[in-house]
Amino acid sequence: MNVRLSPVRIAPVHIPARTHPRPYAPPPVRTPARTDHREDLVTLQPSDPNWWRQAVFYQIYPRSFADSNADGIGDLPGITARLPYLAGLGVDCVWLSPFYPSALADGGYDVADYRAVDPRLGTLDDFDRMVAEADRLGLKVMVDIVPNHTSSDHAWFQEALGSAPGSAARARYVFRDGRGPDGSLPPTDWVSCFGGPAWTRLPDGQWYLHLFAPEQPDLNWDHPEVRADFLTTLRFWSDRGVAGFRVDVAHGLAKDLAEPLRDIGDSRGYDPDELPEDGSHPLWDRDEVHGIFREWRKVMDEYDPPRIAVAEAWVRTSRRTPYASPDELGQAFNFDFLYTPLSAPALHTAIDGALHDARAAGASATWVLSNHDVIRHASRLALPDELSRAGREEWLLADGREPEADRELGLRRARAATLLMLALPGSSYLFQGEELGLPEVADLPREALQDPTWERSGGRIKGRDGCRVPLPWARSGPSFGFGERGSWLPQPEYFGELSVEAQDGVAGSTLELYREALRLRRALGGDEGVEWVGSVEELSAGVLHFRRSTGWHSLSNLSAGPVPLPEGLEVVLASGPLDGEAGAAGRVPAQTTVWLR
Repeated sequence: MNVRLSPVRIAPVHIPARTHPRPYAPPPVRTPARTDHREDLVTLQPSDPNWWRQAVFYQIYPRSFADSNADGIGDLPGITARLPYLAGLGVDCVWLSPFYPSALADGGYDVADYRAVDPRLGTLDDFDRMVAEADRLGLKVMVDIVPNHTSSDHAWFQEALGSAPGSAARARYVFRDGRGPDGSLPPTDWVSCFGGPAWTRLPDGQWYLHLFAPEQPDLNWDHPEVRADFLTTLRFWSDRGVAGFRVDVAHGLAKDLAEPLRDIGDSRGYDPDELPEDGSHPLWDRDEVHGIFREWRKVMDEYDPPRIAVAEAWVRTSRRTPYASPDELGQAFNFDFLYTPLSAPALHTAIDGALHDARAAGASATWVLSNHDVIRHASRLALPDELSRAGREEWLLADGREPEADRELGLRRARAATLLMLALPGSSYLFQGEELGLPEVADLPREALQDPTWERSGGRIKGRDGCRVPLPWARSGPSFGFGERGSWLPQPEYFGELSVEAQDGVAGSTLELYREALRLRRALGGDEGVEWVGSVEELSAGVLHFRRSTGWHSLSNLSAGPVPLPEGLEVVLASGPLDGEAGAAGRVPAQTTVWLR
């Protein structure tokens, strides 16, 4: 089903006119289009050390973005060919999920070589060409780094498997003898984040630790070779021109490995909000991890501008600040915002808290609504608000049929949430395809699933494949323009009418909303704070209204009915149509965000 909202009426804002055509070229993708970057926007200066503080990042899941060689898998040349599209969208930095050699036991997060490119995705020369083209277009490139674990195919782990217990090769990982008279019991009761035990036994009797899949053995970060090798990796990619790093499982590197290892006594895994405040958990968010990142910061500061980093740290909100401090990674993802219900009072609290924490860290806030690990927000917001995370997992298991998602309402709410997010000061992180309003593909057939959580959970968790389905670029074709043949995950038929081709230049489409929002966001500007506007009663009634320092406003009506527009202000952008009875009466319809000045 093609869900499209009609055009909105907006008051004019003076922004220099576009002097070149929008830099998007339709398929095929083999040859990068050579279209100049937009001249109507101020590009970030290469030497500006603060370029990231209010930048817009666009996450690419490489296997699902664009396929240049018709093998059904996205690749680096495909990304390079589509960079003009991203420049025209208005983002500042492209963030690549792992593209390293991998057996794909966890979608690329099982890395066999941290300083190479998976041959299925290209070569180092392809990577260099991609960075050069991004630079030409005024875009920066950030890459994922996965330091908690390697692939079981990594040379170090293969050496460890061929070495005896107690050897130097095994010391880089976490190997232990088992418990019980014959060592047949795991060393501890620790569980994997993907389900099942966190230990796997080898034929020689020893066990190794993997907090994720068995093909992802955990590194021992007490080992000096491990620390030194990752510093080499940081320099390797920084020397090739990357602007920074997204740090996977940043809270898991330091572990209490002193003997005897401690049981946890909780077979459910871990909940960030239940971690101890004093950093004493044996596996997660230990204070020692910050020493590792202070070493990283010294390396990243060797460059001009300094390389940036953002932590994926699933920790208590009260313990997130150190990860984002200037002498460590500099930013940390704020997942509280992602999981906050679309409720004005709840969002007010979440935004205030995020801005406060960012100031305390000396960082800027981060905002995200979708990524490669969660149900796309166009679908999350199509489901009943009272549905829990477990309930959303059950919805996936029911192939998205129970409860029935209201696709039209979900898109309307997703657009309102996005315009709210983009009005906030700080860094916005977008996930590929959200600018098309793509929903979660909840009905992928079981035989197509590749996320290890499906098998590891015994079929109780369907996994994350539904948000990783390859993008539709064209209305038709074997993979809707993703490549010349099929795609590694099946695409639904309705993707054609949500494609870039279907939405490009169409007033009121979600793609055009994103383009205009990112253009206005840069033009309107503002410092890193907000001034709340309106009464407590209005907030309780569902109206979230704030002002930015340069004088423009964002108002989100998250109630069930229309609310009046503030007097003396004109709408410059709206997430949904303002025509009809509500708009004619000078009111903002329900589930709509407007920007005003």
